Amino acid sequence: MVSLCHRDVFHGAISPYCLCCVKQKDQFDNLEKHTQWGIDVLEKYIKFVKERTEIELSYAKQLRNLSKKYQPKKNSKEEEEYRYTSTRAFLATLNEMNDYAGQHEVISENMTSLITGELTRYVQELKQERKSHFHDGRKAQQHIETCWKQLEASKRRFERDCKEADRAQQYFEKMDADINVTKADVEKARQQAQLRHQMAEDSKAEYSSTLQKFNSEQHDHYYTHIPNIFQKIQEMEERRIVRIGESMKTFAEVDRQVIPIIGKCLDEITKAAESIDHKNDSQLVIEAFKSGFEPPGDIDFEDFTQPMKRTVSESSLSNSRGDGKSEPKFGGKSKGKLWPFIKKNKLMSLLTSPHQPPPPPPASASPSAVPNGPQSPKQQKEPLSHRFNEFMTSKPKIHCFRSLKRGGAGPEDFSNLPPEQRRKKLQQKVDELNKDIQKEMDQRDALTKMKDVYIKNPQMGDAASVDHRLAELGQNIEKLRLEVQKFEGWLAEVEGRLPMRTEQARRQSGLYEAQNTSAVNSCAQDRESPDGSYTEEQSQETEMKVPATDFDDEFDDEEPLPTIGTCKALYTFEGQNEGTISVAEGEMLYVIEEDKGDGWTRIRRNEDEEGYVPTSYVEVYLDKNAKDVYKSLQKISE
Repeated sequence: MVSLCHRDVFHGAISPYCLCCVKQKDQFDNLEKHTQWGIDVLEKYIKFVKERTEIELSYAKQLRNLSKKYQPKKNSKEEEEYRYTSTRAFLATLNEMNDYAGQHEVISENMTSLITGELTRYVQELKQERKSHFHDGRKAQQHIETCWKQLEASKRRFERDCKEADRAQQYFEKMDADINVTKADVEKARQQAQLRHQMAEDSKAEYSSTLQKFNSEQHDHYYTHIPNIFQKIQEMEERRIVRIGESMKTFAEVDRQVIPIIGKCLDEITKAAESIDHKNDSQLVIEAFKSGFEPPGDIDFEDFTQPMKRTVSESSLSNSRGDGKSEPKFGGKSKGKLWPFIKKNKLMSLLTSPHQPPPPPPASASPSAVPNGPQSPKQQKEPLSHRFNEFMTSKPKIHCFRSLKRGGAGPEDFSNLPPEQRRKKLQQKVDELNKDIQKEMDQRDALTKMKDVYIKNPQMGDAASVDHRLAELGQNIEKLRLEVQKFEGWLAEVEGRLPMRTEQARRQSGLYEAQNTSAVNSCAQDRESPDGSYTEEQSQETEMKVPATDFDDEFDDEEPLPTIGTCKALYTFEGQNEGTISVAEGEMLYVIEEDKGDGWTRIRRNEDEEGYVPTSYVEVYLDKNAKDVYKSLQKISE
């Protein structure tokens, strides 16, 4: 019976439980790796969103910097350019791009708060939950392994007791069959066998109880605990998958939420582009550069054959004298037509060429000159056309290179500008002064009220403490009003000249110059009357009438112009007009300004003597390097 029991329990095959434990452990390892991979995917997505937010922030910052870079600077020339519709549209585009950048910042902020922050917290919770589930799994696995070890120990003990009982039984049977053994020995062997059988029965009962307990634990382990743990891990993994899907939807929604605002920005840019009015911009350009000069009259025919007729026959000369008709000066009548072309500042007469065509070289000034010979190649044959081209392309010129270095500031009354431009500048100055007066008056009113409060409530302050400031404000207001009166006078003078005048109205009186001369054209009329005739005496009177200004003193201190070459006088020239210089035939001089197309060349004899001579009277040798430097400086000044 004992042997049968032993054979029923003990066997040499591998227990199925060992295989189950190995497989279960493998499953836990696989689940642990998979869930760790899921967390890694979630962290990778968080990193992706973070980099996206950084890109959005960087893009928004670059857009803002770009918009700021092209914004007009305050109190600069660029600010004036934004009166045109095209530049205003560009400014609107810059502002909308700034708002556009703000929407990208919103995208970054929303992604950071709704995705990155939430997922980061969720990953921490997920790691804790995963750790808890696998801890419970390992704990259940350790518990079933402990139960299995107890079962194995009970089984081995039962097996040992069965073997001991079998041996005791065999010994008893041997002693009972031996006739030489005493009855006491046999009884002793029988008792020992019975004891061993009892121990085997007890071990069997213990083993049976342990086995039933293990089977119960094993059933609970494989059908309750482990499935519950696997179910929790599965739910955890599914929540992770759902959460990453929701985050991807949020990723798209964050972009979709700003699309309407971005669309509005783009609509505003389109609206700004559609608001561009080319006609209005063209009219603004016309108003900005309108000079106010009257168009020139017709140019009369210049008869260059008269000098030739005088040298051919004496009768022609006597006839011309007998008729009492004076020989027409070069461009005498046309000068009246061209008087708007003349320079606008009195001081420019010292720095620019004389405003009459240069005289032709004498017919027999040198042995090489022959009667009726060809004119000198240096003489300009179309001075009036050059004058016309100069007028059509005229720009306000800087008086000298030193003033260029100082910033090229013009006269206070803007007399260096054309009439229309001068009127606008004067009006702008008057408006600015009126604004300053209003500010000073506002401050004075505020201080007056404060003084009244101090008088009524002495504990709040001393009323006499504001008297000094009130006096200063009164003086400032008076000074500003005087300035306004001065500029309004200049403005009224300019506005009186702006209406168009007919040719007949300009010729009605020879006193037109003396009565209507202003700083803007005083220099232009120092040699020419409105009817075109040239009078040296009148130029002297006009010169005496020009008031001295600070600019006169500044001009006296100007640095001399650099020499750009040398020249040799081909003929003797008597420089009797203002701005000219006398030269003798064969004299060598320095060239400081070459002919600009008007037939005059500026030369220098020494530091104190310089002026203009007809280009046809001299032979010029320009220094190439100096000429290049001079031309570059001329471009800068223009």
